Amino acid sequence: MLLLLFVGSGAAALIYEIVWLQLLQLVVGSSAVSVGVLLGTFMGGMCLGSLLLPRLVSADRHPLRVYACLEIGIGIFGVLLLFVMPLVGYVYTTWGGAGVSGFLLRGAVAAICLLPPTLAMGATLPAVARWVEATPTGVSWLGFFYAGNIAGAVCGSLLAGFYLLRVHDMAFATYVALGFNVLVAAIAFALASVTDVAGRTKVLRHISTQQAGVAPATGVAQDFSPALGGTVVYIAIALSGFCALAGEVVWTRLLGLLFGATTYTFSIILAVFLIGLGIGSSAGAVLARSLARPRVALGWCQILLVATIAWTARTLTQSLPYWPVSPTLTSSLSVGFEFDFVRALWAVLPSAILWGASFPLALASLIDGPAEAGHYRDRQDSGRLVGRVYAANTIGAVVGALGASLLLIQSIGSQHSQQAMMVASAIAGVLVLATLPGTERARSPRRGVLAGLAVALAVSALLIAGVPPVPGILIAYGRYTATVLGQAGEVIYSGEGLNSSVAVTRLPDGTIGYHNAGKIQASSAPEDMRLQRMLGHLTTLVPANPKSVLVIGCGAGVTAGAVSISPLVERVTIAEIEPLVPRVVSTYFGAQNYNVVSNPKVHVQIDDARHYLLTSHEKFDGITSDPLDPWVKGAATLYTKEFFEAAKAHLNPGGIVTLFVQLYESTPEAVKSEVATFFEVFPNGIIAGNTFREVGYDMVMIGQAEQTRINLDEVDARLKDPKFAAVAQSLREIGIPSAVELFATYAGRASDLKPYMKDASINYDRDLRLQYLAGLGLERYESDRIYADILQYRRYPEGLFTGSDELVSAVRARIERNLPSQERR
Repeated sequence: MLLLLFVGSGAAALIYEIVWLQLLQLVVGSSAVSVGVLLGTFMGGMCLGSLLLPRLVSADRHPLRVYACLEIGIGIFGVLLLFVMPLVGYVYTTWGGAGVSGFLLRGAVAAICLLPPTLAMGATLPAVARWVEATPTGVSWLGFFYAGNIAGAVCGSLLAGFYLLRVHDMAFATYVALGFNVLVAAIAFALASVTDVAGRTKVLRHISTQQAGVAPATGVAQDFSPALGGTVVYIAIALSGFCALAGEVVWTRLLGLLFGATTYTFSIILAVFLIGLGIGSSAGAVLARSLARPRVALGWCQILLVATIAWTARTLTQSLPYWPVSPTLTSSLSVGFEFDFVRALWAVLPSAILWGASFPLALASLIDGPAEAGHYRDRQDSGRLVGRVYAANTIGAVVGALGASLLLIQSIGSQHSQQAMMVASAIAGVLVLATLPGTERARSPRRGVLAGLAVALAVSALLIAGVPPVPGILIAYGRYTATVLGQAGEVIYSGEGLNSSVAVTRLPDGTIGYHNAGKIQASSAPEDMRLQRMLGHLTTLVPANPKSVLVIGCGAGVTAGAVSISPLVERVTIAEIEPLVPRVVSTYFGAQNYNVVSNPKVHVQIDDARHYLLTSHEKFDGITSDPLDPWVKGAATLYTKEFFEAAKAHLNPGGIVTLFVQLYESTPEAVKSEVATFFEVFPNGIIAGNTFREVGYDMVMIGQAEQTRINLDEVDARLKDPKFAAVAQSLREIGIPSAVELFATYAGRASDLKPYMKDASINYDRDLRLQYLAGLGLERYESDRIYADILQYRRYPEGLFTGSDELVSAVRARIERNLPSQERR
């Protein structure tokens, strides 16, 4: 029954973790720094909980009642966070900011929100550990409890990622997790009513005591004294935690390239990792019960990790990307998910199993065996033993997660990060095997141990040296690596940054491409140049006096460059989350972006754009978004109603917001969500279409706080003014020679598109439906059909265009030429 309870507890914990991290990222940002702070706080709270409970809660209290109370506490805090977060968010966004002070405040916000419930989560395993004795059999059960908790976590991660947050919202997911907590607590209270503190049923305790041949336990706790060399075991399990979380960070980055960085991908990766930990923990639990020398098994487990990490490193960079399979061969999403799941298992499972086995083996290594003590000590406090091991493992995990995400990947790359993990595993194994207690050394002669270690270290050195670098073509083309071989052109730059891996390619015809998240994000190809420059020039040509403009995302810099060449613009702020992009990538597009980053009126702010806007007190005459894929995990937060409202609030009178809407690799439902959410905030908004070969490719949405009026005479006069020569030339280069042609791209407005949006899902902060809708369109290319559906509702927008009869008539004629036939009649 306890095993089943831990399954339910684990499911609730992972649902909460996903919801809480998503909630907090809305406030403190989605950058690696923000996520690192959140993960560090989350895991740090669990570490403290595992250490504090055995010291603050008497062992005389029934373990199951303590466990039940902790589950209820977790549920209460889980629900409270739904209501507290908006208040905390208001305080943070009002007084928060960039720089060191902002970073410290992020940590404070995360601690305030996450520390209470994570303390309770970390305390659950030590609490139940007091229900079993510190014997091989007891440790075996603890390993099974740990495995059950992980099994529940697998279910929770898949349930949240594929159903709860896709179909419902964060509140619904939270209440489901609360239901698990309540059910677990109720069953634990029921079990406590028929068991005593020592954990045996009242009916069977006398029988089991007689069979064991020992005196009944008194329930009096004593501090656990580790066996000889116990400190080494704590160091080894800490290094194991370091490698496990560092590996998860590095491999998630690589698998995100290979599978596509959707929210579904991250759910699959997390589930696979947890499955491996669960299998390993179960296997370790069985071994802990039967092995006479668990420390030997623990040591060799760490040595074997060197080989399995090498396996994963090679598989992710030299094998899986080149499997002769195209992601477009199937139109079934479920088949695609199954394929990604199998590939993730193939790559990650071996190491995850060994990391999972390390925990119960470490517990078994620290108990006093009968050969040393003559009997099992019923009075040992198993809670303290488990708390210490769990804390050591978690401390290592915190260092691994923060170190890999904030330091290792961007400074030394995935290749050397994995080599560092292998070295750490080898050190852990050597420490454990070289310091075996005397009784164990007698069973395993020192000469044999040293000889085995020498061979293992020699093989490990070869494996460490053989870890391959990440291919530039994988960073550039991700899941399409195998299908573009021989036709991908030249990868002229690839780099692993703080938040993402980026690349620049050059095709034989001279086209330059900027790649992020394993796909091309921008290029010098005509269709991409047209979209980026439309975004920039519409932002500065529609408002009367656009002095200050915010550009969300630097990308290739073409959008920001188009903004910067307007003589009316005095200040351009680029909010970019990845430092490599403005520092390196944009320089390759200097000819296309007018060397925007070095322009003296341009300021680059390295920050999550949402966080920057929410904490900025500056107002702008224009806010535009460089192309962002809404299916990329975290990007949907820039398409929520609340974010659009924040953008609207940061506009000066007459200011404008322009937004990229992706039609390719998307779904009709996702596009409807983006359009409807934008028009909820900008009910007078309009759409401009970007077509390629007379087919819809993508769109620009335009919104103002006031009723939009476009003065064609003013725009035409600007384009003919010698001061705007660079702007006019920029538009001519993308096939737009005049103001008439620019506004002939009109594709619809909010009032006409109400029938189109009637069944649309609005994207809210607490219901990020868009990232799930968009993620389902990863391999779909239906832009022509989606755009055609929108054009069905296009009518000439009476009152939108003002100016001379000549220009108004010319624009009207160009728009009506492309109206649906029934409307022309």
